[in-house]
Amino acid sequence: MKGNLSVAAALVGVAATSLASPADAHADAVAYLVNVTVRPGYNFANADQALAYGHGICDKVDLGIGYGQIISDVKTDFDSTDDYQAAYLVNQAANELCPTLIWQLRKSAAGYRGGQP
Repeated sequence: MKGNLSVAAALVGVAATSLASPADAHADAVAYLVNVTVRPGYNFANADQALAYGHGICDKVDLGIGYGQIISDVKTDFDSTDDYQAAYLVNQAANELCPTLIWQLRKSAAGYRGGQP
């Protein structure tokens, strides 16, 4: 009986995993929040604001907006001239919130030279 319950629980877990949308299949909002709220410089008011901003970055990548423009937008939004700080946030969003778009972000970043939109 105990073995049957374990198998049933495993099947429920597999079914729940297979129902996840492809874009969110390996998304990790907690990792994103830890990485962007612990690091100084972003000053999000709360977790919801940080997640909304990260998902906004994912939306831009999905729309095909270029890496340089996204970096420029982040620098403007945070009143920063630091390419690394902007790139860190963009990369965290892509890696943790929309990993299926990483290929698109990489393609867009090819040839990027800091300071260019």
